[in-house]
Amino acid sequence: MSRVAVSAAVSGRLVRTPISGAALLDAVAHETAGAQTAFLGAVRDHNAGRAVTGIDYAAYEPMADAELAAIAAEAAERWPGVRIAIEHRIGTLAVGEISVGIAVAHAHRAPAFDACRFAIEAIKARVPIWKREHYVDGTRAWVDASTAGAAGAPTTGATP
Repeated sequence: MSRVAVSAAVSGRLVRTPISGAALLDAVAHETAGAQTAFLGAVRDHNAGRAVTGIDYAAYEPMADAELAAIAAEAAERWPGVRIAIEHRIGTLAVGEISVGIAVAHAHRAPAFDACRFAIEAIKARVPIWKREHYVDGTRAWVDASTAGAAGAPTTGATP
C-alpha cells in the first residue's frame, strides 16, 4: 500500500488516511483539461433498513492496490487524454467519512464523466475489498461491497 501523496496523472491505490477530494482533483488538474469530475463515496447512516454507525473496510492489499492501479490505467487507455486518480480507504470509518475517491480530468466533459463512471463500477466489481457494517444495536455484519451502493444487504448474519 502506497503512502505517498497523490501526484501521478494516472494512479490508483489504497490508503489508510482520510481521502481529500481536493487533493485528488489537484492531482489530475492540467492546463489541457477543461473538464474535471469527481466521485466521492461516503459511509452513510443506513443500509438495507438498518441504522449504520460505521464500516470496517478490509482488503487483500497487494491485489487491491494492483487492481486499483489497473483500473486507472484501463480508464486512461479507453479514454485517451484522461488523467485519473483513485483512492480507496481501508480501516474503520465513521458515518460521513469518504471511503472511495475518484477524480478525472480531460479536455472535454463526456470522457471525464464516462471514465469516472467506469472506474467506480470497475472498483465495485473487481477490487477485493470487504465491508463490515456496524449497527446502532451493537451488531456487525459483512455486506456485499459489489452491490452495497445500489441496495446492499448483509451477506451473512449479524455478529455481536
